[in-house]
Amino acid sequence: MPTGNRRSSTAAQSRGAMILLTGLSGSGKSTIARALARDVMDRHGRHVTLLDGDEVREHLSPDLGFDLPSRERNLDRITYVASLIADHGGMTITAAIAPLEASRRRARAAFAPHGTFMLVYVSTPIEVCEARDTKGLYARARAGAVTDFTGISSPYEPPDDADLTIDTTDASIPDLVGSVRTEIERRMGWGA
Repeated sequence: MPTGNRRSSTAAQSRGAMILLTGLSGSGKSTIARALARDVMDRHGRHVTLLDGDEVREHLSPDLGFDLPSRERNLDRITYVASLIADHGGMTITAAIAPLEASRRRARAAFAPHGTFMLVYVSTPIEVCEARDTKGLYARARAGAVTDFTGISSPYEPPDDADLTIDTTDASIPDLVGSVRTEIERRMGWGA
């Protein structure tokens, strides 16, 4: 991933960050990411760019499929955009399945020179994700009508290096957002 000759700020309040929420489809990544972005802006006055996996695929990666190489390339693109934002002191909150351990490690390493990287594993069990699936994608994947579906016909490798693990099964969104925000504040050196 090219880094160019971009300048990075080192002050805690202006240092950029990438918060990557990873987990299965329906785990609650996007819901948490949206609520977290609002929370960080309200509490800390920080501009936050939300990069939702579905929206990135529509606007930045429409040429990619859902096979593993395409998923890796998509995360590379997201990380590059986040690094550009971080170089100007911005924070990116990203909700992406990002199923492969190697891809997430590569994203962490590529982003490190640009700011704080935080990996949040949304570990909601597949049974809960399937029960929430209003589009019927899990059922279609189990029937073989959808190929390369993460957790069914394509692997998801749970992170062994997550900075925080949360489960949306029984916890409230405000409580989960509070947990993630507290960890962000600690890592960024912000006062609560």
